[in-house]
Amino acid sequence: MKNRLWDRRETLKAAVALGLTPAPLFAESANMLTRPIPASGESLPVIGLGTWQVFDVAGSAEELALRQTIIELLVEKGGRLIDSSPMYARAEKVVGDVLAASKNRDHVFLATKVWTNGKASGESQMQMSAELMKTDVIDLMQVHNLRDLDVQMGTIRERQQDKLIRYSGITDYRSSELDEIEGAMRKYKPQFVQINYSLGERDADKRMLPAARDLGIAVLVNRPFVEGRLFRAVAGREVPDWASDFAASWGQFFLKFIISHPAVTCAIPATSKLHHMADNLGAGFGGMPDEETRRRMAAFVDSL
Repeated sequence: MKNRLWDRRETLKAAVALGLTPAPLFAESANMLTRPIPASGESLPVIGLGTWQVFDVAGSAEELALRQTIIELLVEKGGRLIDSSPMYARAEKVVGDVLAASKNRDHVFLATKVWTNGKASGESQMQMSAELMKTDVIDLMQVHNLRDLDVQMGTIRERQQDKLIRYSGITDYRSSELDEIEGAMRKYKPQFVQINYSLGERDADKRMLPAARDLGIAVLVNRPFVEGRLFRAVAGREVPDWASDFAASWGQFFLKFIISHPAVTCAIPATSKLHHMADNLGAGFGGMPDEETRRRMAAFVDSL
């Protein structure tokens, strides 16, 4: 790998040369599926990029170049949303450095979080996130794990009025907190909520996802593979024949279950591997499972 950030042409040539965007992964005749943000009608592609752990790197030329290829592929295939947090150590800075070098800021929907207590600390952290990510406006600011929710949501709304933040949100990654998340949705009316939901963690089906749809709140989904547990469960198995017309891989099988739910706006798998990014993005193309097929997918995973 070259010791500098690649331009877009080099990025795509590398992906093709390495066989990382094989034709079966993408329906080239169509664009990636999008969903409207209920609060505005703005469209978001259904596959984005998480940065937890995988973008927390020292920032060498090689490390930055790899992450630039990942973001270049995201943009090239129609994805937009990149999600980060101050909790993710160096991830915000790496995202900012890559976007500044590639001039892709205008092509992405930049989401991050506030994760601290107190108004002054929250204001400082939100400003620092903008500086690290090298942006004047953050598209989505989320209260991470509901921390100091009342205070931080108030500050987010003030910064929305000042046009420094476009959308507000709340997050958690634990099924045990879904009831609290639902209560916060009803009380604070955020424009986004980020939760865990997958074939391995389906508790959100019961009340959370229907509530988000009823309240007009966009849903981002983290932990789509349950930290690799789903892949381990199917190790050595082929994707079932009845799923082969919509899923070219297990990753697409798992992601299409998520994004085919009508309440879900975007899934945000994290990766630092270009071939995984290509596979994840492929889930946003082609046919989607209907409700009967989704039930069959869930039953299949339950039987493993």
